[in-house]
Amino acid sequence: MKIRLVPALLILIVMAVTIRLGFWQRDRAHQKEALQAQITQYESSAPQPVGGAPLALKDVEFHRVRARGTFLPGRVVYLDNRPYNDQPGFYVVMPLELEGGGYVLVNRGWLPRNIADRAAIAPYETPSGPVEVEGIARADASRAFELGAGGSAAHQKIRQNLGVASYAAATGLPLQPFVIQQTGFVPAFKDGLVRDWPVPDTDVERNYGYMLQWWGMALAALGFGLFAARKAATKARTEGGPQERAEPGNGSTKDA
Repeated sequence: MKIRLVPALLILIVMAVTIRLGFWQRDRAHQKEALQAQITQYESSAPQPVGGAPLALKDVEFHRVRARGTFLPGRVVYLDNRPYNDQPGFYVVMPLELEGGGYVLVNRGWLPRNIADRAAIAPYETPSGPVEVEGIARADASRAFELGAGGSAAHQKIRQNLGVASYAAATGLPLQPFVIQQTGFVPAFKDGLVRDWPVPDTDVERNYGYMLQWWGMALAALGFGLFAARKAATKARTEGGPQERAEPGNGSTKDA
């Protein structure tokens, strides 16, 4: 069977690329599984203290942390479009002035939104003096889909998203490079906010799904190549079979 070089090379290239992409998705899934295991381990560990000394995000992200300081309610930001149990609401994000110097943003919890008047903020309590908060260090206060940056302008109290660096630049506060997703006060304090946080989802199943899709495409390319090769071989046998050709006879002539 004669194999055509160019189509065979194209099929091999497609197979090599799709197989490699499948392994890449598998590796991404393994990385996310390792991260999820780390997050579970961090949740059961003792909280790390947050003071005036800057901490690197990579050293504390997803760790339990504890900070002591005073809230600055005048600099609060309400993050819109944060539903809870299918009810629209806000995340209440407020800076905490740390006792050891510096500041850290605290995502204090969820607050229901007034359906009739978006700007009418429901009442909640803020401790007036020093408090101790516990929570999980996160890179941001959660991200919501946003078209452009108009809904997160620095002058707005109600915003769609809030970045730590942009908030620090707008306010001039020397912030820690993370947000504390508050889980409670020490000692307990009822402020009227809901802190039933969603579990971090690493979305491992999606990576495994993509892995199977890429490997399925590799198998499809192989199947197509084998089918095309077999079809070409059958056609060649049909067209190139033995043909009977009439040959002129070599009759002898007699001399008269």
